[in-house]
Parts: sequence; structure tokens; C-alpha cells
Amino acid sequence: MRLGSSGPVGAPAVGNIVVLGIGVVAASYALSHGLTSVSFTFAAGVLFALTMFGLVFLRSDWGIYLVIVSMLLSPEFGAGGSGDTLRGNITLRTEDFVLIVIGLSWLAKTAVNKELGLITKTPLNVPIVLYVMATLLATLIGYLTGTVKTQSGFFFVLKYVEYFVVYYMVVNNLRDRPHAWRMVAVAFVTAAIVSLVGIAQIPSGDRVSAPFEGEVGEPNTFGGYLLVMMAIAAGIALETRRFRMRVAMLALLSLMTIPFAFTLSRASFLGVVPAMLTLTALTTRRRFMVGLLLLGLVFSPLIIAVAPSSVTKRVLYTFEPEHGQPTVRVGRVGLDPSTSARLFSFSQAIEGWRNRPLFGYGVTGFGFMDAQYARTLVESGVVGLAAFLWLLWSILRNSTARLGQLDDPDDRGLTVGFVAGMVGLLVHAIGSNTFIIVRIMEPFWLFAGIIMMLPVLERPRAPAPPPPRPAWSTRRLR
Repeated sequence: MRLGSSGPVGAPAVGNIVVLGIGVVAASYALSHGLTSVSFTFAAGVLFALTMFGLVFLRSDWGIYLVIVSMLLSPEFGAGGSGDTLRGNITLRTEDFVLIVIGLSWLAKTAVNKELGLITKTPLNVPIVLYVMATLLATLIGYLTGTVKTQSGFFFVLKYVEYFVVYYMVVNNLRDRPHAWRMVAVAFVTAAIVSLVGIAQIPSGDRVSAPFEGEVGEPNTFGGYLLVMMAIAAGIALETRRFRMRVAMLALLSLMTIPFAFTLSRASFLGVVPAMLTLTALTTRRRFMVGLLLLGLVFSPLIIAVAPSSVTKRVLYTFEPEHGQPTVRVGRVGLDPSTSARLFSFSQAIEGWRNRPLFGYGVTGFGFMDAQYARTLVESGVVGLAAFLWLLWSILRNSTARLGQLDDPDDRGLTVGFVAGMVGLLVHAIGSNTFIIVRIMEPFWLFAGIIMMLPVLERPRAPAPPPPRPAWSTRRLR
């Protein structure tokens, strides 16, 4: 009977093997034929994407590490001079494709493993959704009314969504504190590498920018990125009780300060002041920070005297108007054309917003404007600006609330530094499109995801219930 019954059971197994073999042969033929008919670059890209898809399917954190490295060390592929979402052109970078592949792999993984959630519940979910919906609706209205005339508006909205993909990649995949700190370590190593690249640019005499910025660099972008990373390193250095950690953070802070100064980014310099004040307000070593700030004020003339001449000239240039150029005056002091143009953009934004107050002109519908708040107002109206400000407030409120929930000094330092860096970016955004710049926002949302999850990772797990006693142990011996 067993021998007779093995036939029907074994037949499907043999059939599956035959079908699998035919599939492998067909796939191999299609792959070999495709590789011979396309360029080497395209074939290598497809092979890289498939390999990455498989690796991320097996280990999601590998993809996150790759994204962290590619945030600042990825070349650009598309049109556009700046390399960031600042102008009407669309620029694509390696991490854009990496995020797409990782997103598809994550969807496939959640489809196979039903226990994995697609989106983890966090305090920022509702503000993120409302901001995306407001921006998308404003752009759709812009398409219908003719203010958004090219496909660039749609791709810009996708860029905004891309930042939130980084956030959800982190909150969905974090397992424990060591995993979170490995991500932080990779981010710091990347910051050290790009700082060394920036230092190597100083002898050229040009303003320092991040690597792979295209033909025209963006020092303001690099300055905003370094502002966040410096604040986080300073927060950890203040709060940690580990001597080696403090030395490492101070060394990294010193390294990043050099290229930061030579970005000559006045918006970034301005952001240092509120970032330091926030560190002073939140750190447990408040007396030390107050003393440090007082020493800085006392020795400020000496600091200015020893500062590089290019840095002091850049700061003083703010108060040097040019003949024949539009100039904004504060009392008797005239401002330079660049600063004046940013201030003029606010008045232009107010005038444009009056014509379309609710949803604005749509993303890219009004024209280039290098000022975050003015641009958000005129492109997405009061609805979009309200959603944007609520999102920023939610990040600040929830990050600050995390301080009371964290017991580990390193975790607290990370959170203090993140809040200080964000406050600095809020000031940076007055003269820059800070919160829509790829190379600032991707690291920003990486750390935002880690901060949101730290209390959950620190929370001790409930002890496992004792195993049930075997039935025979309860019986009385007779």
C-alpha cells in the first residue's frame, strides 16, 4: 500500500522540479540575451538592482546602511545644475533608485510575511499624511488651472515623499538599541568622509560643497547638513558618560567645523546661534554651556581676528550693497543683493498668496524662490503652510518629550543634539529651501525615525512567563 501510494505523492514534486528547471533556463536565456543587447552601464545597473533587491529581502538593514552612505556620497544622473530640488529641473541621484528598489523589496517582504507591518504607528504619521495630501492637492489644482505647466511639479512632490520613505524604513526595521546606534555610526562615518572631501577643496579657493554636486556646487546645502551633524555630535559629547565616546564626538565635531566654515554659508552660520542656545537649554551640563557661551562672547574679538579672511569677508559682505542692484535697507544699513533678493521674495510671496490664498499655485507653479517659508506659502497656500508648520511642531514636541522617557545618557545626547540641529535648520530655512533639499532632509528624517523609536527600544521587555509544569509533577505518588 505504501509503495502504491508513493506514485501520486511524488508526481507533483517531479512536476514542480521540471517547471522550476524550465523557468530557470528561460530566465537565464532572457537575461543572457538582454545583457548582449543593452549597454554595459544599463546591464550593470539592472544586475546591481536585482542583487540589492535580494539582499534587502533577506536583511532589510543592509539596504538602510546603503541609503545612509549614498545620501552624501551618490552621484547625480539627471538634468539640473544644483543637484537638489531647488530649481525647476529634475535631478536624480543614486539613492533615488536605491530607495525605489528597497521600497519594492520591503513591499514584497511584507506580502510574504504577514506579521510585518507596512507602516509602523508613530506620532508623526498624521502630520506627514496631511502635509503630503496638502502639497499634492495644491499641485493638482495648479495643473488644472495652468500654473504648474510641466511634469516637474509631480516629481518634486515625489521627492518630498521620498524623505518620508527614509523615515518609515527606519521605524519599520529598528530592532534594538545596538541596531539604532549602528545606523548612527554609519551616518557619522559618512559625515567624516564628506568632511575630508570638503577640506580637500579648501586650497582651490572656491566655496566648499558636498561631493558629487554636479557642475555647480551647493555650499548652502552642505552647510545645512553639517549644521545638523555638528549639533548631534555636540549633544552626544555633552551627555555621554563614556570617555571614548566623548573624545570621538569632539574629534568629529572639530573635523566638521573646518569645511563648515569654508562653505561660507551665512544661513548656516546664522543657524549655529539658536542651535547652541538650544543645546544650553536642554543639556544636563547647562552650567558648562553657559560658561562656554560667555567665554565665546568675551573672546569674540580674538576669534574674529584668527578666523580665515574669506569667512569674515563673507559675513561682512552682507552689509555691502552694490550699485545698480535692488537693495533692502535696515535703517541706514544696506544689504547685499543676495540677502536683499531673499527679503524681496517674501514680499513677492505675500502678493502671490493674496491671489490664491487657500492652496497657492502648486509646487513649481510660482517660480524659483530660495526661502522655505515663503515658497511653501505661495506654492501650497495657507493650507499647505499650516500642514507644514504642524509637521515641524510635531517633530519638535515629540522629540523634546522623548527626553523625559530616556534613561541612557547617549540616547539623551542624541535627542538633545537632534532637537538643537532642527532649531538651527528652522533659522537656516529663512534663506534656503532647507526642508525640501535632499542632502539635508534624508539625514534629518533618518535621525527623526531613530529618535521616535528610542523610548520603545529602551523599554525593558516583560519577563517571559514560566513554562507550564508537566502534568506528572502534580500527581501524588501512591
